[in-house]
Amino acid sequence: MSVLVVTGTDTGVGKTVVTAAVAAVAAARGASVAVVKVAQTGAVPGEAGDVDAIGRLAGLTDLHEFARFPDPLSPAAAARLSGRPPVNAARAVDAVRELAETRRLVVVEGAGGLLVRFDDEGTTLADLAHTLRAQVLVVARPDLGTLNHTALTLEAMAHRGIDPAGVVIGSWPEKPDLAMRCNIRDLETLAARPLAGAIGAGAGALHPAEFLMAARSGLAPALGGTFDAGAFRAAHDPTRGER
Repeated sequence: MSVLVVTGTDTGVGKTVVTAAVAAVAAARGASVAVVKVAQTGAVPGEAGDVDAIGRLAGLTDLHEFARFPDPLSPAAAARLSGRPPVNAARAVDAVRELAETRRLVVVEGAGGLLVRFDDEGTTLADLAHTLRAQVLVVARPDLGTLNHTALTLEAMAHRGIDPAGVVIGSWPEKPDLAMRCNIRDLETLAARPLAGAIGAGAGALHPAEFLMAARSGLAPALGGTFDAGAFRAAHDPTRGER
């Protein structure tokens, strides 16, 4: 059994699609997989949330959402504005541990970035990951500005003793610009390891069978896929004069 936490360098970087990719590949290899969304914001009761998208893409039904708030804000702010109780971090940890007792893999998707608050006391996804002793997979944007956000996320993890599972580019375009191609090597330098994957842009709109193929090709072997970081780096090497 293991727990993998998925966070992002920002909101909208592709966390949900990467979470679905990890879950889909693991399930296709015969593992029992549960997916957890600790806090869903920006969705009213009955409206589809991130776990629904993950379930559709990965073909999973073992999906768990611990809290939901209607406003598209941080979980702490959304709870405060709605007048509802915030995420109970201790109960969330206990629930994830209970799931992990009977599943090979539990994938936990955060909300926003690593240090976004769940409550007014300042509890964050980093605290949950540290308490669970879980590795954290960082999902990053490919474009200009991503290096600073990624460096800050990895530095915060190191400061808290959180083990990184790697960095995945959440949405890699068909025609990357110069900054994106240059960022590949720098992201690997920041992570002190090869990229853990790059998911093609638009993967979230694919049918499940097509998505599984994209997930496998977009995730590194450590995550169950076939992504070759060296080949990816070489193919997009900016010194090759492709402008």
